[in-house]
Amino acid sequence: MDKDRIAGAGKQAKGSVKEGVGKMTGDTSMQVEGKADKAEGKVQNAVGGAKDKAREASD
Repeated sequence: MDKDRIAGAGKQAKGSVKEGVGKMTGDTSMQVEGKADKAEGKVQNAVGGAKDKAREASD
């Protein structure tokens, strides 16, 4: 598993927590930050997945 996949999953989790806390407290800026973190994590996870597939194809 590529390190980007692990880091991406972590960012997605962090974003979900931020978004949830923002919703509970009514802090829209925290909600937006959480959504941005989740999106960034999804992209990073996808990059890691592509790297994994490239490695598997070369084996």
